[in-house]
Amino acid sequence: MTANTRKADHPVAEVFTGRWSPRAFTDATISEQELLGLLEAARWAPSAFNAQPWRFIYALRGDAVWQPILGALLPFNQSWAEKASALVIVASATRFTAPGKTEPSDNGSHTFDAGTAWGYLALQAHMAGWASHAMAGFDKQAMAKAVNLPEGHVLHAAVAIGKQGDASLLPEALQAREVASPRLPLSETVVHGVFKD
Repeated sequence: MTANTRKADHPVAEVFTGRWSPRAFTDATISEQELLGLLEAARWAPSAFNAQPWRFIYALRGDAVWQPILGALLPFNQSWAEKASALVIVASATRFTAPGKTEPSDNGSHTFDAGTAWGYLALQAHMAGWASHAMAGFDKQAMAKAVNLPEGHVLHAAVAIGKQGDASLLPEALQAREVASPRLPLSETVVHGVFKD
């Protein structure tokens, strides 16, 4: 198991620096109830007008929907995600009916809100002793077919969830990459007032 040596520049709860996205998973299984507990955290994410546009589609390793979802991942991601306990697809509804309105309209923040919900899921997974790794590497058309994506919805990510294993469980080419990635300093991502030329 890879040790996490990340340090925050300002005080934050350990869950933020401790959570990272490994690819090595053990053969542990996750029960549906355990997975629903992680998804419960995502349910409580904030969203514009409380529209809650996120949609999560899941498969447990070995069940009937596992193979179509795994098969829609790009081969590189299949090579390690096949060991995960669960795969969760993140999508969102692009339209909603605003309070006081009767007709649906475009939801300009559906992607932002779905991303927030994924973040809640990732943090809850970490706190519950599970590892999660989100990926954009999948065939969108194949995944839409695999999950029977309804009209008016878009796909964002696939998330592998499992118990973190040792890097030696990965294909040799991935073993050296099995480390918690660093973060840019705040000075590169935070601006006081206005961007400077």
